[in-house]
Amino acid sequence: MGQERLSWFGRLMQRLHPEGIPAGAAKVYNALSGTSIFLRHYDLVAEDVVKFCSAGRLLDIGTGPGRLLIPMYRQAPQLELTGVDISEAMVVEAAKNIAAAGMSDGIRVRQAGAKQLPFEDNYFDIVISSASLHHWKEPKECMAEIRRVLKPGGAALLYDLVKNMPKEILAEGRRKYGGYRMFLLWLHSFEEPFYNPESMVSLADPKLFETIHTRWVGLLCCLTLRKPIVV
Repeated sequence: MGQERLSWFGRLMQRLHPEGIPAGAAKVYNALSGTSIFLRHYDLVAEDVVKFCSAGRLLDIGTGPGRLLIPMYRQAPQLELTGVDISEAMVVEAAKNIAAAGMSDGIRVRQAGAKQLPFEDNYFDIVISSASLHHWKEPKECMAEIRRVLKPGGAALLYDLVKNMPKEILAEGRRKYGGYRMFLLWLHSFEEPFYNPESMVSLADPKLFETIHTRWVGLLCCLTLRKPIVV
């Protein structure tokens, strides 16, 4: 499966890499997530999600500092938004950012990991994650859990950076964000256990989802899944 397609170095990094970001690093990540390149991609992801679902219940797994939920609330206020993160420190940062945006009444965040979601079966209309997938230690189990909480016919949109970006995506990234930022992104890929698009697809069991494919949203590769209506 997907883990088997990682290089030996990728498998080592995945084992060593923390699934939850600790307190000190959470503050650093929160600061980075407020920079223009991050905020632009949160807007792009929010725009993409709304095309799939603009009302009902949405779950953001690995919500981190909660910054994706803020443009989600602006673009689709009729969505009931919930974010979870395995890191208690990140949940604290998310709550602060959401409160600062004046959205505490419309967005809830809580501590939980992708493998054990504290929600009943068939609860969410859509499940999303952004830059979280490569942190999951047992992605196959997480995929099964995502399917469990999705309503029949619901979609899962899992966005992440990947290795081996297509040349046209890299060229567009350099045009929009500059060569220096793209160089930093390339360096980042060596210390993060990112998948490639093919290995992302292999993480999802075709017995669980009727749609399994990847597509591009800005610099992010989106693993797009849909739970069958008849289950």
